[in-house]
Amino acid sequence: MKDLKYLAAFTLPVVAFIGLFYKGSLAYLTPVYAFIIIPLLELVFPVDTENITPEEADSKLKRKVYDWLLYLNLPVVYGLVIFGLFEVTASPMATYEFIGIMISVGIVLGVNGINVAHELGHRQTSNERFLGKALLLPSQYMHFYIEHNYGHHLNAATPEDPATARYNQTVYSFWFTSIFRQYESAWLIQLKLLRNLNRSFFSFKNDMFWYTMLQLGYLLVIFLFFGKLGVLFAIVSAVIGFLLLETVNYIEHYGLLRLKTKTGRYERVKEMHSWNSNHVIGRIVLYELTRHSDHHYKSSKKYQILDCHDKSPQMPFGYPTSMVLAMIPPLWFVIMNKRVPREMISE
Repeated sequence: MKDLKYLAAFTLPVVAFIGLFYKGSLAYLTPVYAFIIIPLLELVFPVDTENITPEEADSKLKRKVYDWLLYLNLPVVYGLVIFGLFEVTASPMATYEFIGIMISVGIVLGVNGINVAHELGHRQTSNERFLGKALLLPSQYMHFYIEHNYGHHLNAATPEDPATARYNQTVYSFWFTSIFRQYESAWLIQLKLLRNLNRSFFSFKNDMFWYTMLQLGYLLVIFLFFGKLGVLFAIVSAVIGFLLLETVNYIEHYGLLRLKTKTGRYERVKEMHSWNSNHVIGRIVLYELTRHSDHHYKSSKKYQILDCHDKSPQMPFGYPTSMVLAMIPPLWFVIMNKRVPREMISE
């Protein structure tokens, strides 16, 4: 039964479906659940720092249920988007309901879409990577696959990394710098890959070009079937989804920096260069993303066997709670600045 604990990650889309079906004030049930109820549960449930044994890890890796729990997100996410499109265009609704539905779908796109895409994007099989990219499509964030795998994991916790928040940088400033710098970085990485392969811009190997075409095609199909209102719903939901991702990016490496060695190169990524959280609710809902230090230490490890490292800086709260705190910069700085290792703070 422990294998099925990650079914809790599907409570978010279930709550979203309820909100979309009943509308009214329930249209806001998803943000209430995600940013009030889950943080409160994190305060109640204990922190679990226990790591599994090598034997248990081998056993977990052999159980396909962990993979299928990820794959199931694809029909769930697309089903919710399609249901949402029908609901907002089939009959008139109050503006506040429309906004609530877009926020709800956007939260699911961020958690069950981009977050799961992140896990699948690190897999070795092309089929799993394909599913990951498909989950990025509704959020219009397919470039994340390239920048994250070829950029972020190389440059994490350095000034060169768009997805590493600077010490004393607010989450709102980070949204702006990270979104645009990551997109630019993805194109630069893609062009470099093409040069290395001696391929032209219009080569089939230009994934960024095809990502752009796919995303535009996705919006075109929605326009043809659901009109301008459907496109507005799709775009705003996508923005909510990737802002959720960027908020997670913000808390994952906030203020942490890799030091330079005598050769002028940055030290390799260590356990101390990502914030870790062992709060069980956030761990389950986010498929162990909160054990981010181990993910960076060895990005090929699957979510079900990620470990907690004593050397990792520990967040006082789970990721969902920390995301709420990040929205209040003065409170965030008071809580987190004193936890950033002094030697990492650049004056």
